[in-house]
Amino acid sequence: MKRAVSISIGSSKRDKTVEVTLLGEKVRIERIGTDGDMEKAAQLFKELDGKVDAFGLGGADLGLFVENKMYYLNSVKKIVRFVKETPLVDGAGLKNTLENRSASFVDTHLGHYVKDKKAFVIGGADRWGMATSFANAGYECVFGDLMFALDIPIAIHSTNTLRTLVPFIVPIVGLLPFEWVYPTGEKQDKRIPKWHKYYEWGNVIAGDMHYIRRHIPDQLPDKVVVTNTTVASDVELLKQVGIKYLVTTTPVLDGRSFGTNMMEAALVAVSGKGRALTLPELDALIDELKFEPQLQELN
Repeated sequence: MKRAVSISIGSSKRDKTVEVTLLGEKVRIERIGTDGDMEKAAQLFKELDGKVDAFGLGGADLGLFVENKMYYLNSVKKIVRFVKETPLVDGAGLKNTLENRSASFVDTHLGHYVKDKKAFVIGGADRWGMATSFANAGYECVFGDLMFALDIPIAIHSTNTLRTLVPFIVPIVGLLPFEWVYPTGEKQDKRIPKWHKYYEWGNVIAGDMHYIRRHIPDQLPDKVVVTNTTVASDVELLKQVGIKYLVTTTPVLDGRSFGTNMMEAALVAVSGKGRALTLPELDALIDELKFEPQLQELN
């Protein structure tokens, strides 16, 4: 049996282990959270390096993968400094393949409902495939990268602007402690409603679930949320605020959807190549496995 392990600096409350069959190969996928402790995560990577088939880095990104170029985050490098043998992915591959199909899925399955095509994409640079899928599908978009990552009250209105800003933003973000930029550990469970104007403007709210829940208003009826990693408490919160439809970009396994890093690690493990997969290889596997987003009606 293959073994893929996601080591995350997120909350251990979200840990899960399941066994699935992919491409006729059984694979055990495990998510291990370290509650914001980056050194604990580094030591787990060290302990398991060479003993598992693939690693996923959860709760952090090695960098931002924008238009086939990786902009590395220096603040994250220390977490994976001990990884020498096991292939390591952070989900960027699936964010630029599977999530690139997000808007077409919404249009196909919810086109009758989402007639006014406006999408509030929480973090476009982090999920470039998702961001460009909505922009290319004719959605009017607002990207919340500056608001959610740096608490700067400036909305970005085009992928061209976002693409231009990334080379300037990443060096700044990379120098900051990662927990300042992205919720880790127990901070993932805290919610401070904010940026109401943009949540209410978009008919589709798309992006990382931790960012979405971090500032989601108390009432947000009739919206569509497009995200990936959801646990039962996330779904319950979305129900409570009035979300109509939930689309998860990764498959729901044993009652929850796993992060892109976990699912990409699983694909690396079953591929048997002993390395990260290219985007064309991932696209081919996605088609072969018939992976597609999952749709739930919540209200």
